[in-house]
Amino acid sequence: MSEQPRRPRKPGKPYRRPQKDPVRILAFEALRAVDERDAYANLVLPPLLRKAREKEGPEKFDARDAALATELVYGTLRRQGTYDAIIADCVDRPLREVDPPVLDVLSLGVHQLLGTRIPSHAAVSASVELARVVLGDGRAKFVNAVLRKVARDDLDGWLERVAPPYDEDPEDHLAVVHSHPRWVVSALWDSLGGGRAGIEELLAADNERPEVTLVARPGRATPEELLGEEAAVPGRWSPYAVRLSEGGEPGAVEAVREGRAGVQDEGSQLVALALANAPVDGPDRRWLDGCAGPGGKAALLAALAAERGAFLLASEKQPHRAGLVARALDGNPGPYQVIAADGTRPAWRPGSFDRVLVDVPCTGLGALRRRPEARWRRRPEDLDGFAPLQRGLLRGALEAVRVGGVVAYATCSPHLAETRAVVTDVRKQFPGTDLIDARPLLPDVPTLGEGPDIQLWPHLHGTDAMYLALIRRTA
Repeated sequence: MSEQPRRPRKPGKPYRRPQKDPVRILAFEALRAVDERDAYANLVLPPLLRKAREKEGPEKFDARDAALATELVYGTLRRQGTYDAIIADCVDRPLREVDPPVLDVLSLGVHQLLGTRIPSHAAVSASVELARVVLGDGRAKFVNAVLRKVARDDLDGWLERVAPPYDEDPEDHLAVVHSHPRWVVSALWDSLGGGRAGIEELLAADNERPEVTLVARPGRATPEELLGEEAAVPGRWSPYAVRLSEGGEPGAVEAVREGRAGVQDEGSQLVALALANAPVDGPDRRWLDGCAGPGGKAALLAALAAERGAFLLASEKQPHRAGLVARALDGNPGPYQVIAADGTRPAWRPGSFDRVLVDVPCTGLGALRRRPEARWRRRPEDLDGFAPLQRGLLRGALEAVRVGGVVAYATCSPHLAETRAVVTDVRKQFPGTDLIDARPLLPDVPTLGEGPDIQLWPHLHGTDAMYLALIRRTA
């Protein structure tokens, strides 16, 4: 028996079953996971891609399909604020009254219309087909009506319509045009030092697709080996960095599969290198990573320590994350140990270490290129939640280092409340400390600011917005 349509056919309009599009269905499922489960796209997308390849087969779901699905997910998340403003102008109700799954389909459609080279008719048609599959015919008609309105203009035309004039409200204007929450725009502007210079470039850089950067772990792999891979080019600043141009797949690199190299932003590599290069008074035998999960910086530090015959203790509070650190360090040629311990309640004697790194948990505002959903998930009050932990970890690090040794305080956020404010407050409790000028330790990296601390930027350095302060114990 042939399948009957759910509703009677209208005269002259034969029934047509919705066509399933695995690429857009996958993108929709990823957006739903981000919304419903607070998942991160970089964690939820890879298993969805694997599942699609297994289900559809490599001929029906190839590398181009995976690239399009990835662009649809990340592009839609990055430009969510802008697209919400445009959609709001095209519907007759507040956005909060539009069901979230419908809004996800609309946002995917708007991104195809305004953020890709997909022809308008194809973007609308594909989005309506997706709506039929995942939402039903009734909502598909709503999607069709809204997207046809959006298709009447390009992105610049829409921004002229929905963004407040810069002269009237510069922060609100930048928030809509560059798709960042207003409070994030304000915080980043303050971190840049005020004035318009740099803020638009920074916000635009947050919306660019980041390069994949590898690190060749010393003693286990060389940059030359990684540069032999297809689509590989040298890093900008770190001697151990290799960048994969668009389309490069880290999982295809043998050294990465074997753990001799890893995926690591160049900013994170520079933090580890600055600590390793900082001068210490006296012996240089015991290093500590006091907040080591998931293990990227610890693996590089362990390799650098091994070259000098030094020992690294990698400590991580959460046992499952300590397991990730152990896997990252597995095979390191030098002495090391991984433990599950709380850096705010040290499991070691005071003054035990010559070098200490604390890369503290933070809002992640420095990695919005890689985790675009974080900008919509974070709130200003989150700063108050992180503050005690950040200060506690830095206090623990200063207690752990011996006189003459060095502590590196690092965080992937440029927010002043998570950077200089933390260092200033904690140093008041430790008068026997000096700030080391970190800039000469990275002589090839330009535009590092007035010092003595360092703030890296996506638009200036092509890295995450990593912050670093080096503190020496003097008493």
